[in-house]
Amino acid sequence: MSHTAHIPSHRKPRRRASKSALRAGVAGGVLSTVAVAGAAGPAQAEPVTQTIEMPTITSGLATAVAASAQATQQVALDLESQAHEDAAAEDAAKAAKKAKAEAVRKAEAEKKAEAAAKAKAEAEAKERAERASRTAARTTLSAPSSSSSGNSATASAPSSAPSTSSNATGSAASIVAFAKAQVGDAYVSGGTGPNAWDCSGLVQAAYRTVGIDLPRVSQAQSTAGTQVSLSNLQPGDILYWGAAGSAYHVAIYVGGGQFVGAQNSSTGTVQRSMDYDQPTGAVRVL
Repeated sequence: MSHTAHIPSHRKPRRRASKSALRAGVAGGVLSTVAVAGAAGPAQAEPVTQTIEMPTITSGLATAVAASAQATQQVALDLESQAHEDAAAEDAAKAAKKAKAEAVRKAEAEKKAEAAAKAKAEAEAKERAERASRTAARTTLSAPSSSSSGNSATASAPSSAPSTSSNATGSAASIVAFAKAQVGDAYVSGGTGPNAWDCSGLVQAAYRTVGIDLPRVSQAQSTAGTQVSLSNLQPGDILYWGAAGSAYHVAIYVGGGQFVGAQNSSTGTVQRSMDYDQPTGAVRVL
Protein backbone atom coordinates (compact mmCIF):
# COMPACT_ATOMS: atom_id res chain seq x y z
CA MET A 1 0.00 0.00 0.00
CA SER A 2 1.22 3.40 -0.90
CA HIS A 3 2.08 5.74 1.83
CA THR A 4 0.03 8.34 0.14
CA ALA A 5 -3.06 6.30 0.02
CA HIS A 6 -6.11 7.70 1.75
CA ILE A 7 -6.86 6.12 5.04
CA PRO A 8 -10.39 6.60 6.31
CA SER A 9 -10.56 8.51 9.53
CA HIS A 10 -12.51 7.17 12.47
CA ARG A 11 -12.93 10.54 14.24
CA LYS A 12 -16.40 12.09 14.47
CA PRO A 13 -16.91 15.32 12.57
CA ARG A 14 -17.24 18.51 14.61
CA ARG A 15 -20.47 20.24 14.79
CA ARG A 16 -19.08 23.68 14.60
CA ALA A 17 -21.58 25.04 12.20
CA SER A 18 -24.67 24.20 14.30
CA LYS A 19 -23.04 25.35 17.47
CA SER A 20 -22.02 28.59 15.85
CA ALA A 21 -25.58 29.16 14.70
CA LEU A 22 -26.94 28.42 18.18
CA ARG A 23 -24.48 30.78 19.73
CA ALA A 24 -25.37 33.46 17.24
CA GLY A 25 -29.08 33.04 17.92
CA VAL A 26 -28.66 33.29 21.66
CA ALA A 27 -26.48 36.31 21.31
CA GLY A 28 -28.95 37.94 18.95
CA GLY A 29 -31.86 37.33 21.34
CA VAL A 30 -29.95 38.81 24.23
CA LEU A 31 -29.00 41.85 22.23
CA SER A 32 -32.57 42.32 21.02
CA THR A 33 -33.90 42.18 24.56
CA VAL A 34 -31.32 44.70 25.68
CA ALA A 35 -32.18 46.95 22.76
CA VAL A 36 -35.91 46.85 23.49
CA ALA A 37 -35.32 47.47 27.17
CA GLY A 38 -33.06 50.35 26.36
CA ALA A 39 -35.55 51.86 23.99
CA ALA A 40 -38.48 51.49 26.43
CA GLY A 41 -36.67 52.84 29.42
CA PRO A 42 -36.35 56.46 28.43
CA ALA A 43 -40.04 56.59 27.13
CA GLN A 44 -41.41 55.43 30.47
CA ALA A 45 -39.30 57.87 32.36
CA GLU A 46 -40.39 60.90 30.30
CA PRO A 47 -43.18 62.91 32.12
CA VAL A 48 -46.56 63.81 30.42
CA THR A 49 -46.67 67.53 29.86
CA GLN A 50 -49.61 67.92 27.35
CA THR A 51 -53.34 66.79 27.26
CA ILE A 52 -54.82 65.96 23.92
CA GLU A 53 -58.31 67.43 23.48
CA MET A 54 -61.02 65.92 21.22
CA PRO A 55 -63.25 68.82 20.29
CA THR A 56 -64.87 67.06 17.37
CA ILE A 57 -66.11 64.11 19.47
CA THR A 58 -67.43 66.36 22.31
CA SER A 59 -69.35 68.65 19.91
CA GLY A 60 -70.95 65.71 18.16
CA LEU A 61 -72.08 64.21 21.47
CA ALA A 62 -73.65 67.52 22.56
CA THR A 63 -75.48 67.76 19.27
CA ALA A 64 -76.81 64.24 19.64
CA VAL A 65 -77.98 64.91 23.21
CA ALA A 66 -79.72 68.12 22.14
CA ALA A 67 -81.41 66.33 19.26
CA SER A 68 -82.59 63.57 21.61
CA ALA A 69 -83.98 66.12 24.08
CA GLN A 70 -85.80 67.94 21.30
CA ALA A 71 -87.25 64.69 20.02
CA THR A 72 -88.42 63.77 23.53
CA GLN A 73 -90.04 67.17 23.96
CA GLN A 74 -91.78 66.82 20.61
CA VAL A 75 -93.12 63.40 21.61
CA ALA A 76 -94.42 64.88 24.86
CA LEU A 77 -96.14 67.69 22.97
CA ASP A 78 -97.65 65.21 20.54
CA LEU A 79 -98.97 63.08 23.42
CA GLU A 80 -100.43 66.13 25.15
CA SER A 81 -102.09 67.26 21.93
CA GLN A 82 -103.51 63.78 21.40
CA ALA A 83 -104.82 63.75 24.97
CA HIS A 84 -106.60 67.07 24.37
CA GLU A 85 -108.08 65.75 21.14
CA ASP A 86 -109.28 62.57 22.86
CA ALA A 87 -110.85 64.58 25.70
CA ALA A 88 -112.59 66.87 23.20
CA ALA A 89 -113.88 63.86 21.26
CA GLU A 90 -115.18 62.27 24.47
CA ASP A 91 -116.94 65.49 25.49
CA ALA A 92 -118.48 65.77 22.04
CA ALA A 93 -119.70 62.16 22.22
CA LYS A 94 -121.26 62.77 25.64
CA ALA A 95 -122.95 65.94 24.41
CA ALA A 96 -124.30 64.12 21.35
CA LYS A 97 -125.60 61.27 23.51
CA LYS A 98 -127.30 63.72 25.88
CA ALA A 99 -128.85 65.63 22.98
CA LYS A 100 -130.14 62.39 21.47
CA ALA A 101 -131.66 61.30 24.79
CA GLU A 102 -133.33 64.71 25.16
CA ALA A 103 -134.70 64.50 21.62
CA VAL A 104 -136.08 61.01 22.31
CA ARG A 105 -137.66 62.25 25.56
CA LYS A 106 -139.28 65.19 23.82
CA ALA A 107 -140.55 62.96 21.02
CA GLU A 108 -142.07 60.54 23.55
CA ALA A 109 -143.64 63.43 25.48
CA GLU A 110 -145.13 64.83 22.28
CA LYS A 111 -146.40 61.39 21.33
CA LYS A 112 -148.05 60.96 24.74
CA ALA A 113 -149.57 64.43 24.52
CA GLU A 114 -150.98 63.64 21.08
CA ALA A 115 -152.37 60.33 22.35
CA ALA A 116 -153.95 62.08 25.36
CA ALA A 117 -155.49 64.75 23.13
CA LYS A 118 -156.83 62.09 20.80
CA ALA A 119 -158.26 60.10 23.71
CA LYS A 120 -159.90 63.23 25.11
CA ALA A 121 -161.43 64.10 21.75
CA GLU A 122 -162.75 60.55 21.39
CA ALA A 123 -164.18 60.64 24.92
CA GLU A 124 -165.89 63.96 24.25
CA ALA A 125 -167.30 62.62 21.00
CA LYS A 126 -168.49 59.51 22.84
CA GLU A 127 -170.10 61.65 25.52
CA ARG A 128 -171.89 63.74 22.91
CA ALA A 129 -173.10 60.56 21.24
CA GLU A 130 -174.31 59.21 24.58
CA ARG A 131 -176.14 62.44 25.35
CA ALA A 132 -177.79 62.33 21.93
CA SER A 133 -178.76 58.73 22.56
CA ARG A 134 -180.21 59.62 25.95
CA THR A 135 -182.22 62.44 24.41
CA ALA A 136 -183.61 60.06 21.82
CA ALA A 137 -184.43 57.52 24.53
CA ARG A 138 -186.23 60.14 26.62
CA THR A 139 -188.24 61.19 23.58
CA THR A 140 -189.22 57.60 22.89
CA LEU A 141 -190.15 56.90 26.52
CA SER A 142 -192.10 60.12 26.97
CA ALA A 143 -194.38 59.47 23.99
CA PRO A 144 -196.46 56.61 25.52
CA SER A 145 -196.49 58.24 28.94
CA SER A 146 -198.38 61.24 27.56
CA SER A 147 -201.37 59.06 26.73
CA SER A 148 -201.23 57.08 29.95
CA SER A 149 -203.12 57.93 33.10
CA GLY A 150 -202.47 57.46 36.79
CA ASN A 151 -199.34 57.62 38.87
CA SER A 152 -197.26 55.47 36.51
CA ALA A 153 -197.38 58.12 33.81
CA THR A 154 -196.40 60.79 36.27
CA ALA A 155 -193.49 58.72 37.53
CA SER A 156 -191.99 58.03 34.12
CA ALA A 157 -192.43 61.43 32.51
CA PRO A 158 -189.37 63.71 32.69
CA SER A 159 -189.87 67.09 34.27
CA SER A 160 -188.12 70.33 33.52
CA ALA A 161 -188.71 71.59 37.06
CA PRO A 162 -187.11 69.17 39.54
CA SER A 163 -187.29 69.71 43.27
CA THR A 164 -184.88 72.29 44.59
CA SER A 165 -184.67 70.69 48.01
CA SER A 166 -181.08 70.27 49.13
CA ASN A 167 -181.59 69.43 52.79
CA ALA A 168 -180.70 65.78 53.30
CA THR A 169 -181.11 64.15 56.68
CA GLY A 170 -180.39 60.78 58.19
CA SER A 171 -179.33 58.05 55.80
CA ALA A 172 -179.89 60.30 52.79
CA ALA A 173 -177.37 62.80 54.19
CA SER A 174 -174.78 60.04 54.55
CA ILE A 175 -175.35 58.86 50.99
CA VAL A 176 -175.08 62.39 49.61
CA ALA A 177 -171.95 63.13 51.65
CA PHE A 178 -170.25 59.96 50.41
CA ALA A 179 -171.14 60.69 46.79
CA LYS A 180 -169.85 64.27 46.97
CA ALA A 181 -166.60 63.08 48.57
CA GLN A 182 -165.84 61.02 45.44
CA VAL A 183 -166.07 63.98 43.04
CA GLY A 184 -162.82 64.14 41.09
CA ASP A 185 -162.17 60.39 41.19
CA ALA A 186 -161.45 58.59 37.94
CA TYR A 187 -163.99 56.69 35.88
CA VAL A 188 -163.06 53.07 35.17
CA SER A 189 -165.46 50.57 33.66
CA GLY A 190 -166.19 48.00 36.37
CA GLY A 191 -164.63 50.24 39.04
CA THR A 192 -165.90 49.88 42.60
CA GLY A 193 -163.51 52.26 44.40
CA PRO A 194 -161.96 53.48 46.44
CA ASN A 195 -160.46 55.94 43.93
CA ALA A 196 -162.03 54.84 40.64
CA TRP A 197 -165.67 54.06 39.85
CA ASP A 198 -168.18 53.30 37.21
CA CYS A 199 -171.72 54.71 37.54
CA SER A 200 -173.37 51.76 39.29
CA GLY A 201 -170.27 51.02 41.40
CA LEU A 202 -170.48 54.52 42.92
CA VAL A 203 -174.21 54.23 43.65
CA GLN A 204 -173.78 50.80 45.23
CA ALA A 205 -170.92 52.01 47.46
CA ALA A 206 -172.86 55.10 48.56
CA TYR A 207 -175.84 53.04 49.72
CA ARG A 208 -173.58 50.49 51.38
CA THR A 209 -172.49 53.23 53.83
CA VAL A 210 -175.98 53.10 55.37
CA GLY A 211 -176.21 49.31 55.29
CA ILE A 212 -178.22 48.92 52.08
CA ASP A 213 -176.96 46.40 49.50
CA LEU A 214 -178.03 47.36 46.00
CA PRO A 215 -177.60 45.28 42.83
CA ARG A 216 -174.30 45.82 41.07
CA VAL A 217 -175.46 47.00 37.63
CA SER A 218 -177.46 50.04 36.51
CA GLN A 219 -180.26 48.00 34.90
CA ALA A 220 -181.14 46.36 38.25
CA GLN A 221 -180.58 49.54 40.27
CA SER A 222 -183.14 51.41 38.14
CA THR A 223 -185.85 49.12 39.59
CA ALA A 224 -184.42 48.65 43.10
CA GLY A 225 -186.90 51.04 44.73
CA THR A 226 -190.10 52.96 44.17
CA GLN A 227 -190.38 54.95 40.96
CA VAL A 228 -190.69 58.68 41.69
CA SER A 229 -191.33 61.71 39.52
CA LEU A 230 -188.39 63.91 38.56
CA SER A 231 -190.45 66.82 39.92
CA ASN A 232 -190.62 65.23 43.35
CA LEU A 233 -187.01 64.21 43.95
CA GLN A 234 -185.34 63.97 47.34
CA PRO A 235 -181.58 63.85 48.12
CA GLY A 236 -180.37 60.27 47.95
CA ASP A 237 -182.76 59.19 45.16
CA ILE A 238 -181.24 57.16 42.31
CA LEU A 239 -181.45 58.79 38.89
CA TYR A 240 -181.29 56.63 35.78
CA TRP A 241 -180.96 57.14 32.04
CA GLY A 242 -182.80 54.78 29.71
CA ALA A 243 -185.83 52.66 30.49
CA ALA A 244 -186.44 51.27 33.98
CA GLY A 245 -184.96 47.79 34.03
CA SER A 246 -182.71 48.48 31.05
CA ALA A 247 -181.01 51.72 32.14
CA TYR A 248 -177.53 52.33 30.81
CA HIS A 249 -176.49 54.96 33.37
CA VAL A 250 -177.26 55.89 37.00
CA ALA A 251 -176.33 58.67 39.44
CA ILE A 252 -177.31 60.02 42.87
CA TYR A 253 -179.50 63.07 43.30
CA VAL A 254 -177.83 65.35 45.88
CA GLY A 255 -180.43 68.14 46.01
CA GLY A 256 -180.62 71.60 44.52
CA GLY A 257 -181.31 70.23 41.06
CA GLN A 258 -177.88 68.53 40.93
CA PHE A 259 -176.55 64.99 40.81
CA VAL A 260 -173.24 63.22 41.41
CA GLY A 261 -172.22 60.44 39.05
CA ALA A 262 -169.25 58.64 37.56
CA GLN A 263 -169.85 59.85 34.02
CA ASN A 264 -167.09 58.61 31.70
CA SER A 265 -163.32 58.27 31.32
CA SER A 266 -163.02 61.88 30.12
CA THR A 267 -164.87 63.65 32.95
CA GLY A 268 -164.50 61.10 35.77
CA THR A 269 -166.77 61.53 38.79
CA VAL A 270 -168.53 64.90 38.67
CA GLN A 271 -171.29 66.95 40.26
CA ARG A 272 -173.52 68.48 37.60
CA SER A 273 -176.85 70.20 37.15
CA MET A 274 -179.64 68.03 35.85
CA ASP A 275 -179.89 70.49 32.96
CA TYR A 276 -176.50 69.18 31.84
CA ASP A 277 -178.02 65.78 31.06
CA GLN A 278 -181.68 65.28 31.96
CA PRO A 279 -182.29 61.80 33.42
CA THR A 280 -185.13 59.58 32.29
CA GLY A 281 -186.46 58.60 35.69
CA ALA A 282 -185.72 58.05 39.37
CA VAL A 283 -186.25 55.50 42.12
CA ARG A 284 -186.41 56.01 45.89
CA VAL A 285 -184.83 53.32 48.05
CA LEU A 286 -184.91 54.99 51.47
